[in-house]
Amino acid sequence: MQKKILPASAISGALTLPGDKSISHRYAMIASIAEGATRIHNYATGADCHSTLACVRALGIDVEGAGTEFVIHGKGLDGLRGPAVDLDAGNSGSTIRMLSGILAGQPFRSRIGGDESLSRRPMQRVMTPLGQMGAEIRAREGQFPPLEIQGAPLHSIHYDLPVPSAQVKTCVLFAGLFAEGETSVTELVRSRDHTEIALREFGADLSSTGIPACVSGRRITVAGRPHLSGREVVVPSDLSSAAFFLVAALLVPGSRLSIGGVGLNPTRSALLDFLAGMGAKIHIPNLESINGELVGEILVEHSALQGGTIDGGLTAALIDEIPVLAVLGAATRDGITVRDAGELRIKETDRIRAIVDNLRRMGVEAGELPDGLVVPGRQKFRAAEFDSFGDHRIAMAFAVAALRGDGESVMNSAEAASVSFPEFWETLERI
Repeated sequence: MQKKILPASAISGALTLPGDKSISHRYAMIASIAEGATRIHNYATGADCHSTLACVRALGIDVEGAGTEFVIHGKGLDGLRGPAVDLDAGNSGSTIRMLSGILAGQPFRSRIGGDESLSRRPMQRVMTPLGQMGAEIRAREGQFPPLEIQGAPLHSIHYDLPVPSAQVKTCVLFAGLFAEGETSVTELVRSRDHTEIALREFGADLSSTGIPACVSGRRITVAGRPHLSGREVVVPSDLSSAAFFLVAALLVPGSRLSIGGVGLNPTRSALLDFLAGMGAKIHIPNLESINGELVGEILVEHSALQGGTIDGGLTAALIDEIPVLAVLGAATRDGITVRDAGELRIKETDRIRAIVDNLRRMGVEAGELPDGLVVPGRQKFRAAEFDSFGDHRIAMAFAVAALRGDGESVMNSAEAASVSFPEFWETLERI
């Protein structure tokens, strides 16, 4: 599908965006192993989160509802049944990595794979700890999907994350629910903690403590064999989806935008902190806690921005937002540099290459690094024909870039946005 995008004179209005993708995945998975019904409001509409629901159904769990409202009838830790067919995670790395932790603790063999893009993404990061816990996992060429998982009685472990990853952390904690004793995960760079919050909401015995001599590090411990209870939960709007519209408002002169009901978890606040540090005019007039997650309204207006550097722990915190921040960097005073982002090369596409390629198409100077990129500031945006490379975040990032162009731009393979945000194009037209 091809989309035409015209330059914007100003962006204004009030938006309410779809539910948070990360939280939706976790609620659906935990609800499937909780006792009783869980009612989920504002479930994410993207294809990835619906892949998770499809997998849950294939494991014998009744799921009712449509759109953004679902009821999942959990059957407890021992209630899943062996799937009659291969589990299909679609394009969702979150689904295959996190659900593998649950599958590892089951008394049956399962096979989980996905589309061509997912089949190129390495899974060794979850295979290693699950193997240490007693599960037997086979993969294509030793690391690529599909994964064949022979569940087993698991034993608890204390696992040190070699690289920051909320998905791997979640996988190990989910497996720990089926193990005897306490399972702990140590992270030297704090990753998003939606899993910890959700597990506590459903009744798990979970603790999180600091690590001496490591300010940002945490050790998360979960007790095995908890009694999880179904409940009613509300998914806040997705901050990662909001990022595209925040950047759009910052890019286009005369813009003022309000985005309501956004999840503002402190482990996700790096985006707002980074933008504010560059001089962005962003205001949060109110905050409330819903199911343990902070939620609030974001007010943003066009701003003259300095540049910035994303590296180290900040890279891990902003990994999903780097495509659209690279676009923004070209319009700042000093530009943007991204390092320590090698993980971007094994996403849905090689995102580093895709970002640099599309920036150059619109006449923006950009340099590719082995683990990042450099985008000088004070640059003009020309209209261009972009390629999403089948990646949802690339499609949306360069749709935003086109708003600053000097004429009509075109996005090829625009349907990629539906993976996480099916309403993206409609929402973009509305503002």
